[in-house]
Amino acid sequence: MELPSFCLRLFLLIICLAFLLFFLVGKGREGGWVPNSDRSHNKTTILLWHWPFGPRYNLEGDRSLYPSADLVVFHHRELMTSQERLPLHLHRPRHQKWVWLSLESPDNSRYLEPFNNTFNWTMSYRRDADITIPYGKLLPKDYDTDIIPKNKSILACWVVSHYEPQHRRSLVYKSLQRSIPVEVYGRLRGSVLASSDLLPTISSCYFYLSFENSISKDYITEKLWRNAYQAGAVPVVLGPPPDDYIAVAPPNSFIHIEDFPSTKELGNYLRQLQLDKERYAGYFAWRHSYQVKVYTDWRERLCSICPKYQSLSLHLTRAHRVWSKVVH
Repeated sequence: MELPSFCLRLFLLIICLAFLLFFLVGKGREGGWVPNSDRSHNKTTILLWHWPFGPRYNLEGDRSLYPSADLVVFHHRELMTSQERLPLHLHRPRHQKWVWLSLESPDNSRYLEPFNNTFNWTMSYRRDADITIPYGKLLPKDYDTDIIPKNKSILACWVVSHYEPQHRRSLVYKSLQRSIPVEVYGRLRGSVLASSDLLPTISSCYFYLSFENSISKDYITEKLWRNAYQAGAVPVVLGPPPDDYIAVAPPNSFIHIEDFPSTKELGNYLRQLQLDKERYAGYFAWRHSYQVKVYTDWRERLCSICPKYQSLSLHLTRAHRVWSKVVH
């Protein structure tokens, strides 16, 4: 009578070991995200050619996997600045797809034309990219917490590192501060916040100016997801049109400047909303059911390729004109 029970335990142990082996193999080397490849067993090799924004990990040794890689991912900033080059001197396997990667806005993505008809897929924050990697997203929450921080004492605040007087966000800020006080942190006022102080400082504000440095389709960055939502301040947004925010953000959770004919009327609305506790709380109703996930690890972003790989392989075989996926 013991044999069936023993066999069952042995079978479960084998299954657990198999999953553990799959996980360890899929993690690849510490130097980069490079899982093993075996197309006959539906495994996918993703080779990151160079680390985005600097050599956090040395990936030189992993380039030996190039001939067997299913996908090779290239980050645009290093190509744009000539810090890295495409391996055009190497034979490109017929099955291999090249992926253009960038989280920068078109204003900061120059030198695109030379790469037209070179890449198969695009990977960016845009919803129409082949592989979309947003700065943040909503996740269901299985517990409830206080939805509004209770230490609020500042009407509106803004954290800005790169201030250009003629940027649209700078012009809107200067106009808005004629109607309401805006507390400014960052290099502009010489009050740079430590990373550990960022969210606690913003949480003391009723409203946060989530002003993007570029106005571009779907370009909604950590200024919304982390600075405003995670800190617990209502974001006043300047960026793509309201419909782009509505497509990804919780309903009635942000205030778009385009919904007001002037910054004076926007300022008046913020003052009224601050005093109306019930209406103000309505901007946090989504926090009962959802929490915000912010993406910061490039390896995690690369993992988003895998669920899309099979469907993309079936339907997309020609090279893309990269600029059309970025600028238009």
